[in-house]
Amino acid sequence: MPDLNYLWAPPAPVSLPVRGTSARFPVNRLFFVGRNYQAHAREMGTSVDKATMRPVYFTKFAAMLAESGSSAPYPPETRDYHHEMELVVALGEDGFRVPPEQAAKLIYGYACGLDMTRRDLQAAAKAKGNPWDVAKNVESGAVASEIVPAQGRVLERGEISLRLNGEVRQQGDLADMIWTIPEIIADLSTYYHLRPGDLIYTGTPEGVGPVQAGDLLEGRIEGVGSLSFGIDPAE
Repeated sequence: MPDLNYLWAPPAPVSLPVRGTSARFPVNRLFFVGRNYQAHAREMGTSVDKATMRPVYFTKFAAMLAESGSSAPYPPETRDYHHEMELVVALGEDGFRVPPEQAAKLIYGYACGLDMTRRDLQAAAKAKGNPWDVAKNVESGAVASEIVPAQGRVLERGEISLRLNGEVRQQGDLADMIWTIPEIIADLSTYYHLRPGDLIYTGTPEGVGPVQAGDLLEGRIEGVGSLSFGIDPAE
């Protein structure tokens, strides 16, 4: 292949550290599951009937990813910026139309994650029936810890929690997820050819709420690890 002559330098690849190795996990796409904890669905004014519904997804650009231990400015055009603590599934194999009983083979490992949301913009868009991309696809609005390798292992339970300035704000258990990890992978694979490097944020328990400049978020998932993320003053 001949050398390509770009008009300017292309963006650097997005990646995350991997526990136990100096190699990094190259990130491909970011998928998010909405309303995967019943208590969170209720606090958002809705409910989920698994018997009649399928998971709801949205995406963020990989460029929006921030590593645990970093900080970012309070984003523009919002006065109600919310935290959402989540388990992240990191994929290491291809998959398309994968049966749930075979979904585990796609799993490379797990991470702790934050899905940050401009809640006021999301509410305004929902009220008008408009897309809410700008509410979710926020610069540094997807946070992830190091990847913990766990090839083929399905997490079924474990405490998930978030502290804001040392005070517990979110606390639940992975067992409370409406759709299990294999069910999510299988369903998502009916829409997309899943690839190594894809990250799936699996939803948040109840207790989501606003952050302010100067806040420190610290999350933990039993059996996975922890993360931290700071909110800097707005630019």
